[in-house]
Amino acid sequence: MIEIKVDRDDKNKITAFSMSGHAASGPYGYDLVCAGASAVSFGAVNAVDALCEVDLDVELADEGGYLFCKVPGGLIEQTSGEVQLLLEGMLVSLQTIAEQYGDHITILD
Repeated sequence: MIEIKVDRDDKNKITAFSMSGHAASGPYGYDLVCAGASAVSFGAVNAVDALCEVDLDVELADEGGYLFCKVPGGLIEQTSGEVQLLLEGMLVSLQTIAEQYGDHITILD
């Protein structure tokens, strides 16, 4: 199962998120839940970099199955808001996947 954990500060802003595990919803290379969750999360990380010019602190496992991203502190308010919008959009997409495939993905927010 893929487990997604979202960390928030006292203002409800996303400060970090992690995604770990494997969906095991299909054969390796044909797992649609894994592919969808990976595309959404990596797409959001890449969007933050390309559109907001913010480098998230990213950790990956060499063999896959683990992604951790931390939002850097000290961002100006506008940039912080843009980063939050992209990460909240990512979360909505992941929740949509979880609604359909709850046996293979869970979100702790």
